[in-house]
Amino acid sequence: MNQRPSASDYIERVLEALQNVREEDVHAFVDVLVDAYIRDKKVFVIGNGGSATTASHMVTDLGVGSQRFGAGVRVVSLSDNSGALTAIGNDASFEDVFSDQLQLLAEEGDVLIAISASGNSPNLVKAAMMARGENLTVVSLTGFSGGRLKELADVAVHVETEIGDYGPAEDAHLVVNHMVTELLRLRVGTASDISGLHG
Repeated sequence: MNQRPSASDYIERVLEALQNVREEDVHAFVDVLVDAYIRDKKVFVIGNGGSATTASHMVTDLGVGSQRFGAGVRVVSLSDNSGALTAIGNDASFEDVFSDQLQLLAEEGDVLIAISASGNSPNLVKAAMMARGENLTVVSLTGFSGGRLKELADVAVHVETEIGDYGPAEDAHLVVNHMVTELLRLRVGTASDISGLHG
């Protein structure tokens, strides 16, 4: 009989991934968000698959969830519009699904947050390259070895994991999301008690 898999093994991998996150990178991420808040700039978040749902989660927390604390950022996930994604993917290519939307919506000084476990998704890399060319600030949230996105980003929050170990990388990305959200609220929010937040 095969030995029953241990849940604690998975927990240890997640904890190890989180311990690899550099606190100074998290604070640099928050600095970018505070600057966008102060200057009333837009923040765009992108990701594929599980990272697309992390992008949606981040938009909820940084935008609507932070608004009642006086810290809401103007933030949108470019992974959420199925019409835009399928139109661009069908008429052009899937590699263009984020860069085309950025070309339409972004302005100089805005922020792009690219979330990817591998850091090498072609559509995210293309969007990051375009964003840099248009003078947007690029933040990457990566796993594995960081890939191209880690190299392209102005601020790179890297969760080092084994290549192909998606679960711990994506779990850690959600924790980073909650960290930066709380730090943003503490930096610029008007409500001193965030313990009542739930959702």
